[in-house]
Amino acid sequence: MPSFHHGAVEIAYLDEGEGEPIVLVHGFASSKNVNWVYPTWVSELKKHNRRVIALDNRGHGDSTKLYDSEEYHIGTMAGDVRALLAHLDIARTDMMGYSMGARITAYLAQSQPALIRSAILGGLGIGLIKGGGPGENVATALEADSLDDVTDPVGRTFRAFADQTRSDRRALAACLRGSRRLMSHDEAADIKVPVLIAVGTTDEIAGSAQELQQVIAGSQVLDIPGRDHMRAVGDRVYKEGVLAFLAQRA
Repeated sequence: MPSFHHGAVEIAYLDEGEGEPIVLVHGFASSKNVNWVYPTWVSELKKHNRRVIALDNRGHGDSTKLYDSEEYHIGTMAGDVRALLAHLDIARTDMMGYSMGARITAYLAQSQPALIRSAILGGLGIGLIKGGGPGENVATALEADSLDDVTDPVGRTFRAFADQTRSDRRALAACLRGSRRLMSHDEAADIKVPVLIAVGTTDEIAGSAQELQQVIAGSQVLDIPGRDHMRAVGDRVYKEGVLAFLAQRA
């Protein structure tokens, strides 16, 4: 698996297929494989003549693990994505992020619009501005000695997922504490690139997609029926909606 260094941090990534590029940014406690390869996003996009780039965010997958929460600000993590694009000599790209990855994508869409052809925010609605989702309860669960010691239901869900993916739980706890910066209403309203907001209809973590649509002018909403935050990722409706959205782009 290829990798490159952004300063002292090694970032692992994949780069497959040919055609217009799309960059995939995974969610908290996930990885490029868990979020994008195993649910067949990479193969599906390649079938539709796309060059697919996906990275392991710092603290995740095969990338460098860091234990200081200050190393995980959203702007810092977005800087890793920008450095990857520079490393691959990609001047402009479509980008899809899920959950935390959607926060990173939104940050880049607002701060670096020339870099982003279109932005797909998966698993993130008005939570981009209002917050919600995993908090200190999840960080505490990740640091517990065992899953049996975790009583908080949301904490148990994320701890079980981290155990299943054999993640570095200390690095994840630091990431969670450092990456919680919310976007302001004015910052979100400043996003001018084409945006698709894709959220499961039973997702209690993302916040309302329709409410965020009212903030980002011209954005579109894709409802993923009957899917919660964890189960929306590989859904066929999600994939078909994203492919249709990408096909609209000139």
